[in-house]
Amino acid sequence: MSQINSNTGRSVSSDTSSAVRKLIFSAMGIALSMVTSYIKVWEMPMGGSVTLLSMLFICLIGYWFGPKFGLTAGAAYGILQFIIDPYMLSLPQVLFDYPLAFGALGLSGFFNRRKYGLQLGYIAGVLGRFVFSTLSGVIFFASYAPEGMNPWVYSSLYQGTYLGAEGIITLIIISIPPVARALNTVKRQTQN
Repeated sequence: MSQINSNTGRSVSSDTSSAVRKLIFSAMGIALSMVTSYIKVWEMPMGGSVTLLSMLFICLIGYWFGPKFGLTAGAAYGILQFIIDPYMLSLPQVLFDYPLAFGALGLSGFFNRRKYGLQLGYIAGVLGRFVFSTLSGVIFFASYAPEGMNPWVYSSLYQGTYLGAEGIITLIIISIPPVARALNTVKRQTQN
């Protein structure tokens, strides 16, 4: 006999099943992000690359399950990126470049109930990653800016080049009607 959760009115076993489903889909999204992060369309000279949709899978977690799951999955993915391919100057730099930058992709979760929520959420997630990556560039890598160039301009241009390129490519792909319908079908399936 299952108990009823007084907050949701659903059975406790239903809540557990839902949490397990979200955990499984989140793990699959992180795994797909890791795999696609190795499919590099273009690589920048000092880190960063245009990959085959690697940011999308983290944004999907937020879009499907909300910001809590999206932010957590993004931070976990960032930590995994650091473990697999670490670059460390200091602990604050690691925090900016990995869990905070990739965690920001989970901002997509704030748009999960809006029309064009996936596209808007994806833009928000990529912009969040851009902000943390740009801050890291200014704070920790300003010495790489060409002589006489403002570190804010240099970091913004550097981060915007690869993040913008991948962002535009991904937005085009997820806006193709059959792809958009398929992603919405999967979203409905994750909610059952």
